[in-house]
Amino acid sequence: MNPSPATRFLAILTLTYLILPILVVVPMSFSSASSLSFPPPGLSLRWYRSFFESEAWLDAMVMSLALATISSTLGVILGSLAAYGLRRRNFNLKNVLEGNFMAPVILPSIITAVALYIALGRIGMLGTLTGLVVAHTLLVVPYVIVVMVVAIKSFDIRLEQVAWTMGASWFTTVRRVVIPLLAPNIAAAWIFAFVHRFDEVVVTSFIAGTYETIPKKMFSELILEISPTITSVASLLIGFTILCLMTAIWIQRLGKVSAAR
Repeated sequence: MNPSPATRFLAILTLTYLILPILVVVPMSFSSASSLSFPPPGLSLRWYRSFFESEAWLDAMVMSLALATISSTLGVILGSLAAYGLRRRNFNLKNVLEGNFMAPVILPSIITAVALYIALGRIGMLGTLTGLVVAHTLLVVPYVIVVMVVAIKSFDIRLEQVAWTMGASWFTTVRRVVIPLLAPNIAAAWIFAFVHRFDEVVVTSFIAGTYETIPKKMFSELILEISPTITSVASLLIGFTILCLMTAIWIQRLGKVSAAR
């Protein structure tokens, strides 16, 4: 069935809305001007040099990478276990539990940020690195569950049953059968979680205290002064995000091909 002209128009309009900021920001990052200007009067790498020569920006980059790596790893472990339990077990209030898991996805970020601010403040973890990791881990678990529930749903349970009939324990079955076959999906879920946590700014601004991440520093710079360095950082983030998502899609497709064989 061919899409209608109205559908095609909406698709083109949406695509333009998504791509237009990239077409503006990326050329501006190579501008030779001393302030933001579009189109750029000349080409230069001065704002990329400004980023890589700035200790504050590099510290924020290291913090973002470390926070995203730790929280996405913990989130994949917890989210995969939760997804496995939701798909393989039937119990009372299962739908309620699934709804609670999805709450951070549905609720506006500002509401989640305020709730975490109050909760972490009451237990003395506000403005600490541990509190930051806990918050980011909790927020990424629902996204991992979404990816892994679909993967586990398509996973042939008979493979697990065969392992059980041969005397394998639940732990051995998961370690020797489930994890190897779901490895591409787990890797893709980790990449999606990493990108989601790396780009987060609202919750981080509420609970990070003196800790700086790349998105938080960009937001602070926009408030204090509009430096062209921000365009180079934004361009690097755009390229990094696209690369990560393409890698995740490639891994998922590779897993499907391997499963088909």
